[in-house]
Amino acid sequence: MQDVDIKTREGTMDAKLFHPDGHGQGLGQGPAVILLTDAMGTRPVFEAMARRLAKAGYVVLLPNVFYREGRAPLPNMHGSFADEAFRKRILGLIATLTPERVMMDAAAELDFLAGQPEVKGQRVGVAGYCMSGAMAVHMAAAFPDRIAAAASFHGGRLATDDPHSPHLVVGKVKGELYFGHADQDGSMPAEAIARLEAALKEAGVKAQSELLRRRSPRLRGGGHGLLRQGRL
Repeated sequence: MQDVDIKTREGTMDAKLFHPDGHGQGLGQGPAVILLTDAMGTRPVFEAMARRLAKAGYVVLLPNVFYREGRAPLPNMHGSFADEAFRKRILGLIATLTPERVMMDAAAELDFLAGQPEVKGQRVGVAGYCMSGAMAVHMAAAFPDRIAAAASFHGGRLATDDPHSPHLVVGKVKGELYFGHADQDGSMPAEAIARLEAALKEAGVKAQSELLRRRSPRLRGGGHGLLRQGRL
């Protein structure tokens, strides 16, 4: 793992870069993946997920999406949403990620990866969790020639009445989309899933959706955040 800094128009984004095993020949090469965290930011569980992807042969960029607030890990990022003060802090951080800032940061991440000699291919993958599921879809729509695939795991608010709702831009996507929905997720209820599916069908984009239920202890239930290897 390497700690790297990426210049953006609003500062310096700290990030972590993971490589496949080079088998004694230096850093390994492979296609690139941008791994976006959930609202609690960069932490060991996401580093472990990045290492798993790197072990599978990918160059993985794990950016600090909240770099404008400070370098990762940010303080006071552990708590419960039942705590009003904690909830306000996290929702306040999410609010800083405007659509314009998300696209600005995405461009910087893509340019950074394009300059890495270990990255094979010109198109990358993006994986998002919770709030960043929507970010992944928007990135695939905004950079259709640079993103080969985007995945959203228990992503919330993917099909709403908001003018920036992700389902409204899926027609711009040229790559593949994957959605892993939690079956007990208040931020993505059944009617929202149906609305997203209708938009995907109308757009004709190549997409796969699954409703993830508890099939093993590893999934820790079918609610929001079911795929993380560690609960806060």
